[in-house]
This record gives sequence, structure tokens and C-alpha cells, in this order.
Amino acid sequence: MDIFILLALLLIFSVLLFILYRMAAKHVKFTTRVFTALIIGLVFGTIVQLSFGSDSQTTTTFIDWINIVGSGYVSLLRMLIMPLIFVSIVGAFTKIEQTKNLGKISGSVLFTLLATTAVAAFIGWAFVLIFNLDGAQFTQGAAEAARIEALAERQTQVEGLTIPGQILSFIPTNIFEDFAGLRDTSTIAVVIISSFTGLAYMGIKRKEPEHAATFRKGLDALHAIVMRIVTLVLRLTPFGILALTTRMMATSSFQAIINLGIFVLASYAALIVVLLVHSAILISQKVSPIAYFKKAFPVLSFAFTARSSAGALPLNIKTQTEAMGVDDASANFSASFGVSIGQNGCAGVYPAMLATIVAPTVGIDVTSIGFILILMLVVTISSFGVAGVGGGATFAALIVLSTLNLPIAIVGLVISVEPIIDMMRTMINVNDSMVAGIVSSNVIGDYDSSILMNPEATVERESL
Repeated sequence: MDIFILLALLLIFSVLLFILYRMAAKHVKFTTRVFTALIIGLVFGTIVQLSFGSDSQTTTTFIDWINIVGSGYVSLLRMLIMPLIFVSIVGAFTKIEQTKNLGKISGSVLFTLLATTAVAAFIGWAFVLIFNLDGAQFTQGAAEAARIEALAERQTQVEGLTIPGQILSFIPTNIFEDFAGLRDTSTIAVVIISSFTGLAYMGIKRKEPEHAATFRKGLDALHAIVMRIVTLVLRLTPFGILALTTRMMATSSFQAIINLGIFVLASYAALIVVLLVHSAILISQKVSPIAYFKKAFPVLSFAFTARSSAGALPLNIKTQTEAMGVDDASANFSASFGVSIGQNGCAGVYPAMLATIVAPTVGIDVTSIGFILILMLVVTISSFGVAGVGGGATFAALIVLSTLNLPIAIVGLVISVEPIIDMMRTMINVNDSMVAGIVSSNVIGDYDSSILMNPEATVERESL
């Protein structure tokens, strides 16, 4: 490795960061800065790979250094996930004036997330057949073999896990363990803890209003502190996207994409159709998809590059409330629930596609109504508790394949194109939670469409 080449690459990257910094200093719109970072990262990362290769020492060392910016940014966002879920959900309870709205909000959010996951599973199944991938055999190389061996160890975590057992695993037994994120289902456990806390607040509000008022005042102060930290971290979004996009383009194997090109195309085609389903839902809510996606671009572009639904949580909530006109309670519920429930991409399309591809190899007729219905049911139920961070899709696939008694090796065989597909999957996950927020806000009659149509109502504030 030539140290001078490495220093030159780092110097170029530093200059690009400085350009983004100057854009922020001149109050260039947040969306413009995010889009600029995305484009620059795509170009710069491609140049690095074409010049040095995706697995060269120069590229590896360079990516190691810029991970300080990219992975560091994602780590800061993940740091906020548990406290943000807690203050968001409990805060949503304190903002609900009528008890009936609680049922409407939670019911509409959960129904949207789960119904679209079932539809996503069906779409994943359909596109395997459309692209003739049912029963397809993929090449196994050294990387794939290593991944399969690692998956065999991880499968022991879900081996013998029944659907009732999976549901039981959601229930928290140690709140400190779950707030520390030490379990695969910690995120949904924190959602449950927060919901119980919110319900307790509503009960105290009726019986001991003075204590409820004290609690709400303290929670409001805590919420303000957490959201201030969120704002400080979100200021780093363009820098994080530049680093993450550069890494993605520099390390993705173009040859692997070619070898598994049909699977990649089938995956993207299925995910695009899911996005069209989301657009149809928006139209049914009398919301313009064009106006919606303009406002959603910053959070969706982050989700695409960072590959973390949970990492996008702060920007998700902020976008819904400040740029789309969703009420606070619906935005907080939908974004928080969407981190671990009903992820259309990672827990819907992906496991359904893998199951449909591998099922014919063990003599299952994937065109039978029975298989389709069971697949949709298992995928939908298994979508509970899928952590919205790296590895969530793998966990979901292992649960679905194990429940259906199908071979898990298929998960390891697509490892080389996993990052490419995961970007779109994660974006779909986040988009579904935002659509659920709009549906919920409409159901309770608190949706303000004028904010969505107002070009000035964005997350482009001076604070960002």
C-alpha cells in the first residue's frame, strides 16, 4: 500500500467534508446538502473501487479511516434509539387527550404495518416466480461458506422457537437489559415498557392528577433534552451520508452483482412495487405521493445509505411532525413501532423471497394456495421484534426458514449482494412507518395536509 495514495484519498475526503461544512455555514437547504453528499459519495466511491479494487489494502485502509465519520454517525444515532423510543411513546400518551384516540392510533399504526408486510410477502413470492428463481441454485464461494457456517451458529438462537415462543420473547424481564439493547428483541421490549408506562400515566392522570402533572413536566424536560441531542446529531447527516455512500460504492463487488444480477433485479423490482403500494395508500388518504416523497427524501436517503431503520428514527419523527403535518402522537407511535414491527423490506419481501426460492428444493409446491397463505402468515407474525439495525433481515429470514423447516444455507449464498439489496430494503422499512403515521393521523382527524403542501415546512431549519 502506498501511504501517499492513502493520504491523497483522505485529503480529498477532507476537502469534500469541508465543502459540506461551508454549505451549512451559508445556510444551504438541508435537503440540498444531503443530496449533494449522496451524489459526491456515489461518484467518489466508484472512483476508489475502479482505481484500487473493492478488497485492496488501500481501499480497506481508506474505508477504515472514513468509518470514523460514517460508522461514528450511525453509532451516535443508535445511542439515541432506546431513550428516544421511551420519551416518544410515553410522550405520545401524555399528548392524547381522549382515551379513544389511543386505540385508534395504535390500532391503525399496527394494522398498516402488518397488512403491508403481508402484502410485501406476497409481492416477494410473486417476483421469485416472475423471475423464475424458484428452486434456483446459487454459487458457493469461500465467503459464502464462511457465512453459512456462522449462520449455523446463529440458527441455534431460533432453533425450536415456535411462534408462541417468539411472542413470549418480546415480553421484557429485565428493563435494564433491554434498555441496554442486549437481546435481539430489546427494541420491541422497550416499546412494551414505554407503552405500560404511558398507560400507567393515563391511569394516574384520572386518579391523582397532581402526580400526573409532575410526571408530565419531568418527561417534557427529558424529551426536550433528548430532542436537542437529536438535533445536534442530525446536523452531521450530510457528513455521515457522504462517508456511508463512499464506503458502499467502494466496497460493493460489481462482479458479485453481475453474478447474482437476476436476484438483485428481482429484489429491487419487488421492493419498488411495495413502494407503489405505499403510494396507493397515500392516494387513498388524499395525500399527494409527489409532495410526500419530496419531504421524505432526507430521511429516506439516509435510510438507503446507512442501512439502519433504527438509526433513521430521529429524522423520521422530525420529518413526520415538521414537514408532513402528522400529529405528535401518531408520528411517535408509527416511527417507534416501525423500528421493530412490520418492516416491509427486511421482514416482508426478503424472507418471503428466500423461502420461495429454496422451498422447491425440498419438494414443496410454491404455487399452492396453502404455501402462499402459510408463508404470508409466518412472515407477518415473524416481523414482530425484528431489530431495525444491521442483521435484522438475516434474523427475520432465519425465523421464517426455520419455522417452515426450510434450509438456511440460502441466506449465506446471497451474502455478496446483501449490502446492495439491504439499502433499498431499509428505505422501504422507514417509508412504511411514515405512511403508517399519515394513516393514523388521518384516522383521528389530526392530519394537517397544509404542512405537507407548504414548501417552507421542512426539516431545513437553521438548527440543521
